[in-house]
Amino acid sequence: MLAIFLQGLAMSAAMILPIGPQNAFVMNQGIRRQYHLMIAGLCALSDIALICGGIFGGSALLSQSPILLLLVSWGGVAFLLWYGWGAFRTAFSKNPELVQAEVAKQSRWKIVVSMLAVTWLNPHVYLDTFVVLGSLGGSLSHDERSWFALGAVSASVIWFFGLAILAAVLAPWLNTGKVQRVINFIVGAIMWGIAVQLARQTGVF
Repeated sequence: MLAIFLQGLAMSAAMILPIGPQNAFVMNQGIRRQYHLMIAGLCALSDIALICGGIFGGSALLSQSPILLLLVSWGGVAFLLWYGWGAFRTAFSKNPELVQAEVAKQSRWKIVVSMLAVTWLNPHVYLDTFVVLGSLGGSLSHDERSWFALGAVSASVIWFFGLAILAAVLAPWLNTGKVQRVINFIVGAIMWGIAVQLARQTGVF
């Protein structure tokens, strides 16, 4: 069973590590030291729900609901464009520290809603958890499936808390004006790049 656990851990880690909207959001909250552990925990819980849902039968639901996937895709495109615009606004502002201070005044619930949108309006999350992990885990026996799921969710928990804590530790070096310009420009480019990719996948252009 250890081999199955490690297989789930490795597969999940391979999908989580690339920089995407969720990772960028967790990193930014860590740099701001603003509810970063709470956000990491909510991201991990979301991934646990998605991974377990995919491995224990959710992949069939997604394959039978192309309209649902389309709605999620366009919701994701809209949110990513909006979030990317906010990052670019910070990157090109004359006083990024002032903009960051305004962002830091956001309420806890607004940050939670943004995190949920970053996670649940990203169709790639469903493809990773429901299609890839779901198909792999679903082909295993019942006992092996549980160990595979445990490995997959362990990778998610370790990664999100590790990223949030590391970003918070490095905050004094990452929270300077010049570094914030670079970070926010990269985040904005990632968000808009993924938004364009999602729009293309819908067949619009």
